[in-house]
Parts: sequence; structure tokens; C-alpha cells
Amino acid sequence: MTKINIDGKELDVPAEFTLLQACEEAGAEIPRFCFHERLSIAGNCRMCLVEVKGGPPKPTASCAMAVRDLRPGPNGEAPVVLTNSPMARKARAGVMEFLLINHPLDCPICDQGGECDLQDQAMAYGVDSSRYAENKRAVEDKYIGPLVKTSMNRCIHCTRCVRFTAEVAGTGDMGAIGRGEDMEITTYLEAAMTSELQGNVTDLCPVGALLPKPQSFRSRPWELTKTQSIDVMDALGSNIRIDTRGREVIRILPRNNDAVNEEWISDKTRQIVDGLKTQRLDRPYVRKNGRLTAVSWNEAFAAIAAKVKTTAPAKIGAIAGDLESVEEMFALKALMSSLGSASIDCRQDGSKLDPKAGRASYIFNPTIAGIENADAVLIVGSNPRKEAPVLNARIRKRWLRGDLAVGVIGQQVDLTYAIQYLGAGADTLSDVAAGKGFGEILAKAARPLVIVGQGALSRTDGAAILALAAKLAVKGDWNGLAILHTAASRVGGLDLGFVPGEGGLDAAAMAKGGVDVLFNLGADEIDIAAGAFVIYQGSHGDRGAHRADVILPGAAYTEKSGTYVNTEGRVQMADRASFPPGDAREDWAVLRALSDAIGKRLPFDSLAALRAALYAAHPHFAHLDAIEPGDAASLASLSAGALDKSPFVNAIDDFYLTNPIARASAVMAECSALAKGRLRQAAE
Repeated sequence: MTKINIDGKELDVPAEFTLLQACEEAGAEIPRFCFHERLSIAGNCRMCLVEVKGGPPKPTASCAMAVRDLRPGPNGEAPVVLTNSPMARKARAGVMEFLLINHPLDCPICDQGGECDLQDQAMAYGVDSSRYAENKRAVEDKYIGPLVKTSMNRCIHCTRCVRFTAEVAGTGDMGAIGRGEDMEITTYLEAAMTSELQGNVTDLCPVGALLPKPQSFRSRPWELTKTQSIDVMDALGSNIRIDTRGREVIRILPRNNDAVNEEWISDKTRQIVDGLKTQRLDRPYVRKNGRLTAVSWNEAFAAIAAKVKTTAPAKIGAIAGDLESVEEMFALKALMSSLGSASIDCRQDGSKLDPKAGRASYIFNPTIAGIENADAVLIVGSNPRKEAPVLNARIRKRWLRGDLAVGVIGQQVDLTYAIQYLGAGADTLSDVAAGKGFGEILAKAARPLVIVGQGALSRTDGAAILALAAKLAVKGDWNGLAILHTAASRVGGLDLGFVPGEGGLDAAAMAKGGVDVLFNLGADEIDIAAGAFVIYQGSHGDRGAHRADVILPGAAYTEKSGTYVNTEGRVQMADRASFPPGDAREDWAVLRALSDAIGKRLPFDSLAALRAALYAAHPHFAHLDAIEPGDAASLASLSAGALDKSPFVNAIDDFYLTNPIARASAVMAECSALAKGRLRQAAE
């Protein structure tokens, strides 16, 4: 620790702190444009100037000078830094004057208005007139993709966007051309950005130069109601904020959570907003004479009750989809139990994960933040760049520190960091487990991380692959077995035991005609054969609704309060931001009303009562933002079996169209078409 005197306050700070960090530790507020805590230091906006006693006779950029670089006073006194001296204030006012020479006067029509760093800091350091009479610089707006709108006249050359795409996203999409006043920020030949995290540049931009294109001219920030929630577009459980106006979701922004998503979210998380109001189910339907016909709730319930009461319990089943919260799965499991059915499943992709093997067998045991402690990584049957882009950025962050070998078994893809491609299938994994090739690196590693994707686990030999991976991942007290899920509901469903009971059928068997009555709770990624009477409960008119005989309209994830468990086993709760359209209702409430009609009344009348029953049966769900660790010893029960020699196929082919909300989004459809066009172009 080093002593430093800031504005008359003496404190101890680490020597590697920058002056800016030290000043903030002392409670001083330092303006900045180019500096960002998660990006490299550029030192090019000069707004963070402070006065250093005993240093150069000029203001010092506090973001670019470390505490260790300061000299003590003549008698060994601690270095003195002044953040609000006349010199510092005059220097900042001069910088602000230069920034405003070319900045356009379009605050009234700028979407950044009300959230603009330049506006805020101009209030403190700007003046009411300019000494410059020259014409303002004009810069042509650039096309950089369907998600980010440019207004480059406003750009102040902070280069945050350039550093983000180069360092965090790893695609290097953006850069600067020209020098001085002719400098412009752009993509190469004005091509669309390729990163799945590109929308984060709109959060980073301190002015209105980069803005979310789908939300252009739709609202002002002070008009919006802000609700904290959890993302369900993947299994990472990114912390988000949903901004609504009235009943309409206007935008989705990230919330900071260093343990999960830091302050980034994927483009799908951010821009599926239009999909929330397209192709919505807003009333019950019953199939009559081959056509779905709108009916009342009572009529829909009567049709279901009549069918269920004439069907044997062994011929009734339920499948839960990928976007469901713990509450409705708990309610559906209770309903199926009261009907005497053991055929329930939350693994519509056929994953071979089973809660009988213990929690350690199906969660990301080293945790997401624990990626930064790994010293070797093996990725099996997964493409984390598409399955969890924010998690992939965390792997890249660890790789940038150096001394990290990353091996990949499966499809060869660009993960934005250097990899050793080992092979395509289970034979390669078997060789690595035997200590050959990359297996030697894992054997020497103190904290090996083995990421297993659903592309490996949903095969017939998924259980054998899991056993091999567990053998490689556990070392002493370190459990590096990391199951990367693609479904937000999967870990919660496995925690609940939403899997077939004794004599029950799994999702594949039920979908192929193993049951006569099938409750489909938002499962849109599985094909259900003709014959069964299908009750679909969900929010969108997707594949599941097209196959249904009865449709019960439910709420989207933004329209209900629900509990979600992410891929690392962290329990998180989302708050309701808006209300379902029309006659649609929250899913647990629909199931509670349906249980009355069937004559198997569920024992709760409110969400609070449901959660009380949930916590009594599964206490760990009550511990929000906490992870119930798995017991690594339970992994010994996993037994290796025969391996399939076919190559692994990643679970996600098209990142932008993985669920019914995304498929209903015109913005996601445009992004998907653009990505496919790039693939065709690369193939040619």
C-alpha cells in the first residue's frame, strides 16, 4: 500500500492504482469520457485532469498515471493530488470547450438526451457561449449493422467502442481512420459488425454517436418505468433492466453483476423487444373440425378436463420448455403428480443429464467468475460464442492474461481467442482422458476447466461423455466440470426433479406418441407426432401452438415474477415489468385454475403460497443470488459406456432464432439473414 494525499485527505491505496481510482477511493468525483473500468486505458479525452503537487507544472491525466509513479514531497511527505484546484477546473473547462467546438447542437432530437455524459459534464465545466466561429466538422453516418445506429457528427473520439470490439468482443470490428479533425470511427469498408455483443457499444458511447437502431426516436429515458429482471435468452442468467412505458417494453439494458455478466449482455438479450408483442397468444383456443377456434377459458378447461378424465394416468405426460420459471414447473409437476403420472421431462433436447447423479453433474461447478482462475480449458461439443456470448467473453478475458491453453473437441469455429483444435468426436475425448495430447496439459494443470455443451450431452452416449469429462475435471478440491446449458429453465427443472419418475417416459418418447394427453408448457423446440391430445401453454404462436389441440395463453418472461436458476446453479428472481396481453395470464395461475376444472386442486391460491410450498420442498430456491454447490464425490457414480464415433454437432446453429420470442422478432430475423449471408460468402 502507498500513502497519498488527495484534497487534504491522506489514505493508503495499492501502488498499481491509477490516480483516478485513488481519487474515487477518496470520494472525489473525476469526470471522464474515454476511461472505462473494463477497457484498456487510452488517455485521449483529457477530461480527467488533476493537479499533482511536485509533479510536472501542468495538469495530469489521472487515468493514465499510476500512484507508484508519483514522487514524495521534499521531506518524504505523501504525494499531493488536487482534484478541484483552479488549475484542474480551468484545464477541464478548456477540454470541454474543445469538445464542443464540433459537437452539433441537436440535444433536443438526440436519443441520448437525459443519459448523456457530455450533457452532464457540460453542466459542470461548460460555458454558455463559444469563442469559435468556424463551421462545425461534418462526418458522414456509417452503416455498421442492423443493431447500432450511427450519428458520427456527435463522436468525440473516446475510442471506447474500438477498444470494446478489440478487447472484450474479440472481433476488432471497429477502428479509426484519418488523423486529428479528420479522424473517423468506422467498421472496415462500412461492413456490419459481426460480434454477438455489438449492442454493448451503445451503452459505452458517452454521447449520442452510437445508439440502438431499433429504439430510434421511440422514447425519452424519464418516461420509462425501470424494472430489474433476469434474461432467459440463454442459461447464463444475465442481470437486466427492463424499461417499459405503459404496457409496452421499450428497451432492455444490462445491470452490473460481476459474478455473472459483469455489465455486458448479448444482442439477442437486448433486441428481442419487438418479438415480445408479435405473434402473441392472447386468448384460449380449442381445435374444432381441424381448426383452432377462439373460446372462453371455461370452454378450454372443460375440453381438457373431459379428455384427462377419460385417459389412464400412464398415458398422460408433460414437457416443460426452455424459457419457463421454476414456479410454473413446480405447479405443473404437482398437477401431474396429483393425476398419477410419472411422465414429465424438462429436457426437450434429449440431454442425458439426471439429478440422480447429484447437482455437481449438471451445473457449471467452477462458477462463471471461476473461469478467471482456470489454467487450462477443454471445450467439448459446444460453441460458447453462440450458446453464451457473455460467458465466451469471460473466457477471452482469462485468455488475454496469458498462459492459458484452450482445446476444442467438436465443430471447428471462431471463438475470438486462440484454440487447439483436437478433433471432432468422442474418440478424441477418450484419447484426452487417457492422457494423450491435450490430456497431458490437463494433467499438469492445477485448475482444469472442462466445458461440456448440450451438443455432446444430448446424444445417445451423452452419459458416457459426461463421465469422461468428470474424470478430467476433478482435481483435489477443484471441481472443473462445467456444464454449459442453453435453456434458462434447465437447471431449475433438474433441481425440481422435473424428469421421468419410475416407469415414466422421457420427452422424446412422449413426443413420438407414447402418451395420449400431453401437457406442453412452452416446449417449442421438439416435434410432437400426430395422435396425442396436446395442451399447449405458452406466450407465442410458434411450433408448439401449431400442433396444439387446446391453447392456453401464458405470460412472457417480462410479464411475470419468476425464479430462474442459471447454468452455474445461481438462484435469481425476475420481477414483472408489464402485463400479458388480452386474456393471457401468468402460467402458475393458469395451472391453478386448470387443476380446479380437472378436480385435482393445487394447494395454493397465490404466488406467495406457491413459493412457500416450493421453499418447503426445495429450500435452496429461497437463497437468492446464491449457489448451492454440488458434491464432487457424487460424480464417481457416473459410469462410462459405449461411445458413438459420430462427430459432435453444436446445440445452436443460428444464434438469433433459438426460441419463440426471438423467432417472432423482425430485428432478429434481419440479424440471422445477415449472418447466413456472411457464411455463404465465406463458403464461396
